[in-house]
Amino acid sequence: MRRYGKHTDEDDIRSRPNRKGNRPRSNIRPKHEDAAEGMVLTVDRGRLTCLVEDRIVLAMKARELGRKAAVVGDRVALVGDLSGKKDTLARIVRIEPRSSVLRRTADDDDPYERVVVANADQLAIVVALADPEPHPRLIDRCLVAAYDGGLDPLLVMTKSDLAPPDKLLELYGDLDIPYVVTSREDLENGGAADRAREQLDGLVTAFVGHSGVGKTTLVNALVPEERRRLTGHVNAVTGRGRHTTTSALALPLSGDDGWVVDTPGIRSFGLAHVDPSRVIHAFPDLEAGTADCPRACSHDEPDCALDAWVAEGHADPARLYSLRRLLATRERREGD
Repeated sequence: MRRYGKHTDEDDIRSRPNRKGNRPRSNIRPKHEDAAEGMVLTVDRGRLTCLVEDRIVLAMKARELGRKAAVVGDRVALVGDLSGKKDTLARIVRIEPRSSVLRRTADDDDPYERVVVANADQLAIVVALADPEPHPRLIDRCLVAAYDGGLDPLLVMTKSDLAPPDKLLELYGDLDIPYVVTSREDLENGGAADRAREQLDGLVTAFVGHSGVGKTTLVNALVPEERRRLTGHVNAVTGRGRHTTTSALALPLSGDDGWVVDTPGIRSFGLAHVDPSRVIHAFPDLEAGTADCPRACSHDEPDCALDAWVAEGHADPARLYSLRRLLATRERREGD
């Protein structure tokens, strides 16, 4: 077989005949410098609904992007028919760099990472104070994902007419996380939406939470013109909610002062994508106590300084338990 050097004469190069007579393939991709800017609002079976200026445009991903997928919140470049008229289809040719990414896995043993939302400024963790009961472990997991992805957390507690928020506020008060407390009456008279809007104006906020906690109901109150037809009800037998949102959807707040992203209700929030060494960053009330830990401390060993830190009253023991429970889960996954 003949070998060619770096400086071959073009007469020495054999070209494969192009039987179809069309243009030969090239690794050079067009730059699409004249492409329009847009934002992905929702994704449904390969079709992406985008906002281009003041028009809603349906688009598909260009083949040249390969396996790279666009998600809700992505800033993209589009070409083709951008009129937004019925039966027209544009093409996404570029996905701009992301400022933040909210990721999750189905569980801690799942290697497949799912990007939920891109370019969000904060993560609103919606939890019901009753019906269904709040799950602090899920809140902690969402906090880990928020800090790891570059989002600021916001705690939203719903159904305060069924139970007081004191216990959760006491548990997370030292973390200095902004919070909003709502009730059914607040939602009906608009007070809850007004208080929540103060934390949302000018920002892109992703809402996550168990099904049945009132997440979509709150979003409907914030964006009444985009009200959903169904809000769902909690199953009285299992205590679990029925899914009312099947895919993430970005909705504009009135007055163009921000965006809310409603996401499907979650059963679990896996952290397989998070490096265990970064989990401590989601527990700022404990992180300060690691200064006296041994080098490369796993924070779950006899010489860990966090035990003394908690014993001295600097943090709630339940927080340390939650941290070590997450770390133990991560270690079991890595050892499989």
